[in-house]
Amino acid sequence: MSPRHHLVPKKRALLCAAAALALPLAAGCGGSGDPKEPEPASLQELAEQTNCSVTGKRKVADMEQGNCKNDLGRYVLVSFSSDKKMNTWLTEAKPWGGAYLVGASWIVVSEEKTLQTIRKDLGGKIVHGDDHSWGDGNGGKGNSGGHGSGGHGDGG
Repeated sequence: MSPRHHLVPKKRALLCAAAALALPLAAGCGGSGDPKEPEPASLQELAEQTNCSVTGKRKVADMEQGNCKNDLGRYVLVSFSSDKKMNTWLTEAKPWGGAYLVGASWIVVSEEKTLQTIRKDLGGKIVHGDDHSWGDGNGGKGNSGGHGSGGHGDGG
């Protein structure tokens, strides 16, 4: 055997060892938390940011909801344990219509005018549920004058 033959297995062993050491380091780079999901805001934090005293609080395992009424208008705050839970809720709510201000694991439900004002305090994106208007002559199937998005999608 040539000396070169002996180097190949050693190099291969060295590369395998380096790869074995790098794998746990790469797996641990994200830390213990999930970098994609920020810590969800609590219902109380959302209320404080919009200067509201929450009434009618309801809490279940994955979400907390409460009503607000102040100089901004009337609205419902909903805080979720994760974005996944929030997206599931929103998917089920959109067929009922309405306007929603959507943030990181939270939603505010109200009229669009109120949501525009609240958005200045909370950030987020306004999305619209299905359009159920009947005044368009199409049996409620569409409204070309809609909410800037035909009543569907994310309005902005």
